Amino acid sequence: MTDRGLRRAVNADAAVLTSVGEWTVGVVCDGVSLSARPERAAQVAAEAGAERLAKALAADALPETALTDAVAHASRAVTALAGGSSALGVAPASTFVAAVVGPLGLWVAGVGDSRAYWLPDRGPGVLLTEDDTGEHDAITAWLGADAPDPRPRLRSHRPSVPGRVLLCTDGLTRYLSDPADLRATAGSGDCLHAARTLVAHALAAGGHDNVTALLIPRPAAPATAAPPR
Repeated sequence: MTDRGLRRAVNADAAVLTSVGEWTVGVVCDGVSLSARPERAAQVAAEAGAERLAKALAADALPETALTDAVAHASRAVTALAGGSSALGVAPASTFVAAVVGPLGLWVAGVGDSRAYWLPDRGPGVLLTEDDTGEHDAITAWLGADAPDPRPRLRSHRPSVPGRVLLCTDGLTRYLSDPADLRATAGSGDCLHAARTLVAHALAAGGHDNVTALLIPRPAAPATAAPPR
C-alpha cells in the first residue's frame, strides 16, 4: 500500500512484490525529495532491484549475495537516469530496502532510511535495518550518480514463530517507529489489510510525506529445516 500523503504533489515512493520458487521478494524505495525526478528514481530502483533479486535466487544464489548484487544493480540503474551529471539536485536519487523471505528464514538489505521490521504473531518485534542518517536525520547514503558506491547493511533472521516482514518508508516511521507500536497498529488481519491500516494511521497523524507499507507473511520455520546459509 502506498499513498502520496497530504502534503506532496507526487508520490515518490515505489514498491515491488514478487516471488520465485520458495522465495518471496519485496523492495521498497523512496525517491530523495531534493533530487531530480525522485519518483522515477524510486520506481527504477525498485523494479531493477526486484528483477535482479529474482533472477539471482532462481539461479540458486545465496540470499546475501543476491541482495548485495541487487543493490549494486539498482544503483547503476538510478545512476543512468542522470545522463552523465552527478550534481546534487540534478542527479535522481533514491533510498532502497529489500527483503528475501523463505522457509529457512529472512534476509534484508538497506541503503538510506527506508526500513525493514520483523513483526511476529507472538513476542516482540525487531527493527532489522539501521538508518544511514546524520545530523538532523539527513540521509548519508542513497542510490544515484551523486552517491558513493552503495554499501548495503545486510541482516538475516530465522524466526521460530510465524509473522510478517514489514518494508516501509519514513513517511510511516516518522509516526510509527517502535516495532511494538507497528505490530499493534497493523493488527492480526491479512497483509493487505494491515498495510492499509498502517498507511491510514500515517495519514491520520498528518501525512506530511509519501507513505508506503509492504508486508510479507512468513510461517514458522519447519522443525527439520537446516539453518540459513
